Amino acid sequence: MMRTRPLKVALLGCGVVGSEVTRIITTQSADLAARIGAPIELAGIAVRRANRVRAGVPAELLTTDATALVKRGDIDVVVEVIGGIEPVRTLITTAFEHGASVVSANKALLAADGASLHAKAVEHGVDLYYEAAVAGAIPLIRPLRESLAGDKVNRVLGIVNGTTNFILDKMDSTGAGYSEALDEATALGYAEADPTADVEGFDAAAKAAILAGIAFHTRVTIDDVHREGLTEVTAADIASARKMGCTVKLLAICERARDGRSVTARVHPAMIPLSHPLASVRGAYNAVFVEAEAAGQLMFYGPGAGGAPTASAVLGDLVAACRNKLAATTGAGESAYTQLPVSPMGDVVTRYHISLDVADKPGVLAQVATVFAEHDVSIDTVRQQGRNQGSGDDAAVEQGGGRREGGEASLVVVTHRAPDAALSATVSSLRKLDTVRGVASIMRVEGE
Repeated sequence: MMRTRPLKVALLGCGVVGSEVTRIITTQSADLAARIGAPIELAGIAVRRANRVRAGVPAELLTTDATALVKRGDIDVVVEVIGGIEPVRTLITTAFEHGASVVSANKALLAADGASLHAKAVEHGVDLYYEAAVAGAIPLIRPLRESLAGDKVNRVLGIVNGTTNFILDKMDSTGAGYSEALDEATALGYAEADPTADVEGFDAAAKAAILAGIAFHTRVTIDDVHREGLTEVTAADIASARKMGCTVKLLAICERARDGRSVTARVHPAMIPLSHPLASVRGAYNAVFVEAEAAGQLMFYGPGAGGAPTASAVLGDLVAACRNKLAATTGAGESAYTQLPVSPMGDVVTRYHISLDVADKPGVLAQVATVFAEHDVSIDTVRQQGRNQGSGDDAAVEQGGGRREGGEASLVVVTHRAPDAALSATVSSLRKLDTVRGVASIMRVEGE
């Protein structure tokens, strides 16, 4: 039996995603009603400029008073696709206070204040859903929160920003430099006019905080996430990765410590083996690799942004929230927090690829190896290439090597697994050596 009284939906924001949500609600109303068990009615759309013409959006639903809309009292679900922290946080809590569940795509707010928002939702007996906040249309939040609720997730490793993946993919496939690849991403609409949030890792860090919080049932905010962007990645780094049988990706990595007593969350460029499933993720696509104790290795892949994919995730949450309204229950409450501490980046253990500009003379490698040994960082491989010899071929180097005094060389060291703090101390000491002209790049090696 279908209930005849419609569930009322308020929409906050009517940009690319909001317009697509409006289109789907109005054109697929019969299908949505069948899935929910009751019709839904778009009761109002809050925008900044109500007099702007929006194709396919009923003008009579537009309002500039978002606060009045969420305070109406007859709204069942509020869909928020505005973004940012304020006034959105206040609008969402006001919606809770007036009995409305909320569906949000707001990664920045959830990464900063997700715990308190969940607490408010529980206090007022309503839902908070946000599948669209991470990886667009890819079903990821719900599997982590529900399907894997009885399992122990140990690691989440993912490409969660399409812009940066497009840039790195272009650098790898064409040999382009960072600036050239960014220009192409901008021309194709993958990068904003100001790409800072993407290329400096802020967008991915917000998503990492959300994923870590859900995967490990622990309060993780964006301030807990170590963040590095990709602006320093060079064509030489990409070429060096290729020689190692790797490619470079900007990764969001959330890990449970081996002893289970803490977690870490980080975003940075990393080399991953071409054999890893994430290495084959091309263009602006997203993918997340989950490692769980019982389920094993799982991969989620698909478009991570765009109006239609994001709207798809929003509508999925909307259907779930409406169903819960009909059943007079809630279905998106968080698990109890385990209160695991978030460890600093210095405690993270991984491998490293370090490129040094050094003097090309005997004894340089011995000095460099001594510094690594002093900080208990074990060297796996070393590759040295002279810069003044007229040849692009690498030369094998034995300890104490170097070939010709007075020139310059590039020395590439790949380490075994070591704590990040030990690596940082090693690099600081290397910079003090007279024979080291500069540290050209440092990149972690993941996914092995």
